[in-house]
Amino acid sequence: MFKQIFSITLMNILSIPSRWSTSSVIIVGIGGVVAVLVAIFSMAVGLNKVFENSVDENRTIMVRSGANDEMSSNLHIDDANLVASRTFFETVAPELYCVANVPKKATGYPANIVVRGVTDASFDLRPELRILEGNRFTLGKNELIVGRKAQQEFDGLEIGDRVTIREVTWTVVGYFEADGSAIESELWAGLTSVQSAFRFEGGISVVRARVQHGMDIKSIRTSLDDDPRLSLAIQTEADWYERQASTGTLVIRIFGWVITIIMSIGAIFAALNTMYSAIASRKYEIATLRAIGFGGFPVVVSVMVEALLLAVLGGLLGAGIAYVAFNGFTVSTLNTSSFSQIAFDFAVTPELIGLGLVVSLVLGLIGGLFPAIRSATLPVTNALRGE
Repeated sequence: MFKQIFSITLMNILSIPSRWSTSSVIIVGIGGVVAVLVAIFSMAVGLNKVFENSVDENRTIMVRSGANDEMSSNLHIDDANLVASRTFFETVAPELYCVANVPKKATGYPANIVVRGVTDASFDLRPELRILEGNRFTLGKNELIVGRKAQQEFDGLEIGDRVTIREVTWTVVGYFEADGSAIESELWAGLTSVQSAFRFEGGISVVRARVQHGMDIKSIRTSLDDDPRLSLAIQTEADWYERQASTGTLVIRIFGWVITIIMSIGAIFAALNTMYSAIASRKYEIATLRAIGFGGFPVVVSVMVEALLLAVLGGLLGAGIAYVAFNGFTVSTLNTSSFSQIAFDFAVTPELIGLGLVVSLVLGLIGGLFPAIRSATLPVTNALRGE
C-alpha cells in the first residue's frame, strides 16, 4: 500500500507543471487569503508592540480616581508635589496631556496628535528617549520636539518648521525616538508652555514615577488611598498599556478573521472546482491504475497530498507577499483610549507566517477531501468507457 501511495503521489506531483494553469488557481486563491490574513494581523502585532515597548516594570502611572485615560484625568501640580514627597519613588514627573490638530502627510487633512507638556524629570524617567537630530526644547519657550513616528506621519514637523497650535506658534527644534514606544507619536514641549497655550494654569493630567527598588505596588496604592489630600489611581505601566493594547488590537483581529473567513469560502470553492476538474481530466488514468490493482485509498492519499502541496505553495506565496509589501510599513490609526493618532509599523512575525501556513493547509484539506473521495469511488468500468 505504501509503495502504491508513493508511486501515485510522485506521479501526481511530477504532472503538476503540465497542469499549471489549473493548479495556479489554487495557489493564487489560497495565497490571496493568506496574504490578507497575515497583513491584517501584522497591524495588530505592530500596534501591540508599540504598547509593549512603552513598558518599564519599575514605572507607574497615576491619574485621577475614576479616569480611564490621561485625557479624562484632571490633576493639579500640587498632587505631583505630594507624590514626590513620598519615599516610594525615585523620580516623579508631572505631565499635561493635550490634543491638537496637525495635517497628515498622506491626506493633508488635520488629525489629532498628542502634545505632552513635560519637565526634565520626564526625560530622566525615560532613559530610552534619545534625541536623533536637533536638541531639546528650552523650558519656558514655545519650542517642540517631535517623535520619530509623528514626524513621519504628520506634515510641517521638520526641524526649523513653525507650527501653530492653539493660536500659539511653536518652533520644532528636534526629533526623538524611544525604542518604538507610544511616545514616538507625540509632540513634547515644556510643561509651563503647554499649560499656558491650552489654558491649564497649574493643571496636569498624569503623574508618572519610577518606584524605588523592592517597593510593592499594592502597599504604595494603600498608602496613597489613605491620604485624604490625594484622589489618585495608580497602575503599573504594564497594566496601563495592556488595557490600551487590548482595546485597539481586538477590533483589528475580529476584522481580520471576518475578512479571512469570507475570502476562505471563495478559496475553498476554487480548490474544489480545480481538483474536480483535475480528476475529471485524469479519470482514464485513475481508472487504469485501479484496474491494474492500485487501491482506492492510495488514490485518495495522492490527491490529498497534491491539494496540500498546492495549498502550502499558496500559503508561502501569500506570506511572502505580505512580508515584502507590509513588514515595517508605517501607518497611523486612532487610539480609542486617547482619541489621538498613534503610529506603528506592520510586523510580519514568524508566528503570523506559521498561522498563515496552518490556514492554507486547512483550506487545502477541505478543498481536496471531496475530490479525493470522488476519485476513489469513481466506477472503473464507467470511467474507462468515458461515462
